[in-house]
Order: sequence, then structure tokens, then C-alpha cells
Amino acid sequence: MRSIQQVGSKAALLGLLVGAQACAVATGPGTGASARDQAAVAGIRTVLTTQTAAWNRGDIPGFMQGYWKSDSLVFIGRKGPTYGWQQTLDNYQKSYPDAATMGQLDFSGLRISLLAPNAAQVVGRWHLARPSAGDVQGHFLLVMRQIGGQWVVAADHTNSD
Repeated sequence: MRSIQQVGSKAALLGLLVGAQACAVATGPGTGASARDQAAVAGIRTVLTTQTAAWNRGDIPGFMQGYWKSDSLVFIGRKGPTYGWQQTLDNYQKSYPDAATMGQLDFSGLRISLLAPNAAQVVGRWHLARPSAGDVQGHFLLVMRQIGGQWVVAADHTNSD
């Protein structure tokens, strides 16, 4: 038998997800998006561009600057969830010990949806070009938050094809 709290939590989560879809904002020329929404999307794109540049120069700590430096950060990959910024950094460094393994990263098919003034989701595709180690690619869903005036990844669910 489920407790009222469990049912209430599931209902609240469902409401949040439905509300998030309803509040998603299309941005770009001719969409009627506010200047604030356009600035938020530009800030999110800047984070992703900065992460890509850091990755492509072999700088995992620089790449990690786009993540929320908190024990509440969650990264979900093929091995399940990892909690915390430091553990996520450690996992990246273990999985990608050198530039050949890291390869060259690019993101495509980005769909940025604003959920609230300080929250967004980003869905997209990633690809690592790795001539010596073999290319890998997949999809991701990020939950981004604006904390202290900066957009950061608060949750990352990444899979590979």
C-alpha cells in the first residue's frame, strides 16, 4: 500500500513534467520570445560552446566548469547515477585518460526549452570523433539552472548509441 506522501510526490512530479512541456518556450527570430528568454537561451548556448571548446583542447576540468559545483549534481550514464561534481569529474578523468580517448566533441540538434526563468532543459545529440579509438555518439538531456547569475548543468542524462 502506497503512502499518501508517495502518491502526492508522484502527482507533483507529473504536474511538474506536464507544466514544463506547457511552459517550454520556442526562441529565435520571429517566435515572439522575450528578450529575457532569448538571453537565457544565449547563456545556455554559451555554456555548451565553452564546454565543447574545453573538451576539444583536452581540458576536462574546464569542461566541468559548465556543471553545478555541488554534491547535488547528478549525472546518469550507462553505469547509473553519479552524484556530486567531484565524483563526476573523477569519472570523466578515469573514462577519458588522454586526448586520443577524448577525441573531438560536437553537439547537434539542440532543443532548449525554458521551464522557468531560472531553469531549462536541453535535449541534443553528442558525437566524439576519435580516429584512433573509434567514434562514439548518443543523445543527452540536461537540466540547467541559473545559479548566481550563471547557467550550469544540474542534471545530465547521457546515453550512447
